[in-house]
Amino acid sequence: MSRRINLREFQQDLIDRMQAKGRTGDQISTLGVQIAGQNWVVDMHDLGGIAPLPQLAAAPLAKPWFLGMINVRGALYGVTDLAAYRQQGKASGAAANRVLLVAERHEFNAALLVERVLGLRNARTWERSEAGGEVQYRDEQGNTWNRLDVAGLLGQPEFLQIGA
Repeated sequence: MSRRINLREFQQDLIDRMQAKGRTGDQISTLGVQIAGQNWVVDMHDLGGIAPLPQLAAAPLAKPWFLGMINVRGALYGVTDLAAYRQQGKASGAAANRVLLVAERHEFNAALLVERVLGLRNARTWERSEAGGEVQYRDEQGNTWNRLDVAGLLGQPEFLQIGA
């Protein structure tokens, strides 16, 4: 009989294997996502999981970008639509939308709604630039990727103030 692996164990195993591969010189440490039609990369160490958008429990009198609460593996997470938070529209609600669960190390039960996950990316080989405190990368095909600074986002007073 095969042993069942839960999602958290699977994701941790994936991170461990990527880090082990990184010790041999070919580490992929970022996840590509799309927010408001733009390409973004997120450090895998900032993520505790990725899931389809489950049923939301509404949060009355909250800002429009705060969509409500979700229950993932018995823990409650506040869901933020990153496109709406950045005042660039809002997520479509399509089947491709995903929530990125913030890693436990941040001690913050936040879920960040993105349009879609684009897969693992190796941003270490890309051309890096910085403008106005924002980090951007240019990949081999000339595509621009923004860096999502999860710790910086969690430290923004506006992000912490969800009441309308």
